[in-house]
Amino acid sequence: MRFMVIAKATAESEAGVLPTTEAMVAMGRYSEELVKAGVLVAADGLHPTSRGVRVRFEDEERTVVDGPFAETKELIAGYSILEVASREEAIEWVRRAPNLPPGQVGEVEIRQIFEAADFGDNATAEVAAFADGVGELGRANVAQWRAEAAAQQEQGGN
Repeated sequence: MRFMVIAKATAESEAGVLPTTEAMVAMGRYSEELVKAGVLVAADGLHPTSRGVRVRFEDEERTVVDGPFAETKELIAGYSILEVASREEAIEWVRRAPNLPPGQVGEVEIRQIFEAADFGDNATAEVAAFADGVGELGRANVAQWRAEAAAQQEQGGN
């Protein structure tokens, strides 16, 4: 089972305050522990929303809205993806994460990632093929696909 661990933004992270060297070392050690245990799939911190955009979809219309965005408690400062045996194991790993600096309060949300089997009869062979294309197989072929897309653009195709 895969779980996304979503680190909620804080006033500090939204203000662009970078973590201290000590905090980065502690997080690095924690991430190293996750890697050695074979449970860490990915992990990254995100720039504040002042450097981001939102794209709103309404019917055929697409509207781009520049950040920053309000409601810090609803924003994401970082994420990790853990591959573990259960929700309980994901919780246990998250409980081992380093503390924030004194006076700061943080929160993470843990959400299970859908697998093709979760979709039951809707996960036909065709659907599974798409899932493979954006999953492991997709990651393995990304460089090739980017090169093909660039060559097609140079030739004036879409």
